[in-house]
Amino acid sequence: QVQLVESGGGLVQPGGSLRLSCSTSGIIFSISTMAWYRQAPGKQRELVASISSGATTNYADSVKGRFTIARDNAKNTMYLQMNSLKPEDTAVYYCNAHSRVTDIWGQGTRVTVSS
Repeated sequence: QVQLVESGGGLVQPGGSLRLSCSTSGIIFSISTMAWYRQAPGKQRELVASISSGATTNYADSVKGRFTIARDNAKNTMYLQMNSLKPEDTAVYYCNAHSRVTDIWGQGTRVTVSS
């Protein structure tokens, strides 16, 4: 069974930075649009950013200019660099790999932004 392995969450002060990582198998990674979603307490899961197999990126308006999504095809790993973090960024962040034949979710990694 193919898995997505996430890492990098934690507690950070407002204005701080974190980098999330998501790794999977080479075949899945190469054909998938990779994305980060997040779900805050009491809210619906929302798209944060995505990057296609051709490296086209898309960001939620709330994170534009602060977050950067990237993929390293040699390492089958996707990253989300999060800068200038705000308390409203607090959520569980989920990695997703989507293609015509797959839709796989990671287990989630918690990000807490608090002083």
